[in-house]
Amino acid sequence: MNGDGALDRLKREGRIVVVGASLAGLRAAETMREEGFAGELTMIGDEPYEPYDRPPLSKQVLLGMATADGTALPRRRDIDAKWRLGVPAAGLDMAARRVRLADGDEVEYDRLLIATGVRARPWPNPDEGALDGVFVLRTRGDAAALERALAAGPGRVLVIGAGFTGSEIASACRERGLAVTVAERADAPLVGALGGVIGAVAAEMHRENGVDLRTGIMVTGLEGDSSGRVRAAHLSDGTTLEAEVVVVSLGAQRNTEWLAGSGLGAGPRGIACDAGCRAFDIRGIVTDDIYVAGDVARSPHALFGYQFLSLEHWGNAVAQAETAAHNMLSRSADRRPHLWVPAFWSSQFGVNIKSVGVPSMGTEIVITQGSRAERRFVGVYGYQGRVIGAVTFDQCRWLDFYEQQIEQTAPFPPPYPTVDRRPEGERPLDADFPDPSVPTHGPTITLSGYSPADRRMTFTPAHN
Repeated sequence: MNGDGALDRLKREGRIVVVGASLAGLRAAETMREEGFAGELTMIGDEPYEPYDRPPLSKQVLLGMATADGTALPRRRDIDAKWRLGVPAAGLDMAARRVRLADGDEVEYDRLLIATGVRARPWPNPDEGALDGVFVLRTRGDAAALERALAAGPGRVLVIGAGFTGSEIASACRERGLAVTVAERADAPLVGALGGVIGAVAAEMHRENGVDLRTGIMVTGLEGDSSGRVRAAHLSDGTTLEAEVVVVSLGAQRNTEWLAGSGLGAGPRGIACDAGCRAFDIRGIVTDDIYVAGDVARSPHALFGYQFLSLEHWGNAVAQAETAAHNMLSRSADRRPHLWVPAFWSSQFGVNIKSVGVPSMGTEIVITQGSRAERRFVGVYGYQGRVIGAVTFDQCRWLDFYEQQIEQTAPFPPPYPTVDRRPEGERPLDADFPDPSVPTHGPTITLSGYSPADRRMTFTPAHN
């Protein structure tokens, strides 16, 4: 068969299965149909809902400005798929090309896309985590339940963990007029993602907005009353804090357990894949018919030293899904790499925070515009003499410029004078990231080494 005939068959025939009825799964399915796939398409999801948008859950939904069931993702087109919702994938037989479901059913595929994403890390003590009034926030159901609890006007909310989600929850509580305590193991909020220099700014924002922020402290246990409702938390400094609502915000776990024993290069940090989104097996050999996209993927990036990056970013999920879908329907010569520059945003305490690149890879930071004291600035991160990332507080118009600097491997510190550069931007500072061997809620970008099948749990980036 000639090349055009083989390509036509690839696009028009066969069975494609997408595991993960997520943002990445939906955008991949839409792209497949847009590019001419006319075969059988099956979408498998562990939740009973069709794909919905997650960022509003910790923002508009918690403020009562939107409902959790009103977060469905808009459709670019009809995907003409068979939906298997409310039943998670439980296993994969690569040799037989079958996905096993938790209800015992099996779904056969010719090509498979895995977009199972992440889930909220639970409280480590299951009995305490099951107390009435203890929440996590990841799913539509989580958001609806937490919003009802906040709307009831609890006397105090305790948020455990001051990453982006924890900080957004604290912000929503204060906007509702609720007393809120945030307990963070690190020295400041957001340090895993943005470092101590920016973390200090975030800490000031919390306290200026009335948050009882307690850093360098751990919650050692949760206590319930006789009816099984949470009433207090015990802290590592020996104090006890009364709280009617507790939100556990300790980061995410990647949904890969169902692949144990499958032969794929999957582990706690995600599923290893090449720059074209093809999954690696446990021997480091690329597969031909299994692709990965979204939060669960670990892929190498040329701009960041070919580090394997795991990205919990909305835009990355969309871009990677579109690349995976294109490559699933293409001959090898027509495949393209996924080289999206990471970008992330958060809104908290009235401030719009956006980042580009991989700030957590940086060893130094310089404030190139604005002032930290005014909560309006640009911070640029450097690594081994080049620009590696940037963060803005209410200064997002500069992000496109710094994305170009990252793509061009521009020198660090930036050698040019810039508009609104203040004295504090004259010299680089130590970015002050915590020791990566110390557990925290973690950044939204994880550097996970070089080997596709590497399953070690810690990676220490170089700090000069």
